[in-house]
Amino acid sequence: MTAENDRPRPPVTSVSIILLTLARRIETELNGALAPLDLTVSRLGLLGHIAGVPGVSFSDLARMSGTTVQSVHSAVKALAAAGLVRDSTARAGSASVIEVTPAGARLLEAARKEVAEVDDRLFGPDADPIQRQIAHTVHAAFAGPSSS
Repeated sequence: MTAENDRPRPPVTSVSIILLTLARRIETELNGALAPLDLTVSRLGLLGHIAGVPGVSFSDLARMSGTTVQSVHSAVKALAAAGLVRDSTARAGSASVIEVTPAGARLLEAARKEVAEVDDRLFGPDADPIQRQIAHTVHAAFAGPSSS
């Protein structure tokens, strides 16, 4: 038995608390991996939404991000200043169409590699068996109807 298997386990009291605790650990790991890219989980999420939904509006980004339109405006302005996104129709009174620049696409690809490394570390073959089980369950839940 390894020392990791011998460590005391907290009592299972709430699925919400357990998942929140794991989510905080994941966010900490991801933020650490993304820091050299000058990204946070939040900025990566916003950049990913912009890349995934071409022509997305500020209102849509706010809904997808669970934040306010004002917060999205500030975050997109920072991403644009860094050359990662552009608002191709930014003028008073018109709807914005926000898109990822080539630099933003390169950064997203680099971030995907970092995220994959964190996934492997936290949920891969050498990870805690419980975390591997959680990963399997999450993949199964989002895989859609089985073909069996």
